[in-house]
Amino acid sequence: MPQNAGPLENLIDQFARFPGVGRKGATRMAYEVMGMTDAQAMELAKAIENAKAKLHRCRFCQDFTADEVCPICQSPKRDRTTICVVETPRDIKSIERTHEYHGLYHVLHGLISPMDGIGAEQLCVKELLARLDGTVKEVIMATSPTVEGEATAMYLAKLIKPLGVKATRLAYGLPVGSSLEYADETTIYRAMQGRGEL
Repeated sequence: MPQNAGPLENLIDQFARFPGVGRKGATRMAYEVMGMTDAQAMELAKAIENAKAKLHRCRFCQDFTADEVCPICQSPKRDRTTICVVETPRDIKSIERTHEYHGLYHVLHGLISPMDGIGAEQLCVKELLARLDGTVKEVIMATSPTVEGEATAMYLAKLIKPLGVKATRLAYGLPVGSSLEYADETTIYRAMQGRGEL
C-alpha cells in the first residue's frame, strides 16, 4: 500500500489523537481538509487557535468560558443549592438540552482510572470541595455508568457526605425504545432500583 506524503500523514496522525476517531476516520478528515479552499483551511486553523487562546476554565465550575465566570455560574436564575458533577464540558450541554435541570455544574475533566494513571489529584476535586460552603444542599453525580464513573462517584460521595451535603446519583436503567429481553442483568437491576411511581 502506498504511503501518504509526510505532511498528510502528520495531519492524519493529529486527527487520530481524538477519542473515538480511528485511522479511517482520521484519514477521511485529513482528505476533507485537503479538499478545502486555502481560505476555509485557514479559517479552521484560526478557529482552533482562537479557542485555545481565548477559552479557559470557569473559576467556579471548571467549564470552558471566555470570561472569568461562565454564563451558567453568573446566572441569578440558577438554583445554587444543587451542583451536578460531570466528567466533561460536553456533558453539561447534554443535560442542558433536557431543560429539566436548573442548578449549577462542576466539571471534573476526567474520571478516576488507576489503569490509566489518573487519580483524584488529576481531577478538579479540590475545586468542587471548595464550593461546598454551606449553600449547597445536594451534589448530583452524573458520571458515566462505567467502572471508572462508579468509582469516581463513590469516592466523591465519601468526601461530600461528612460535610452534611446530600450526595445523589443519576438514575439509570432501560433506554426508551429498547426491549426487556435484550437488556443485561445489571441494567435491569438498576432499572428496578431506580423505579418511580406512575
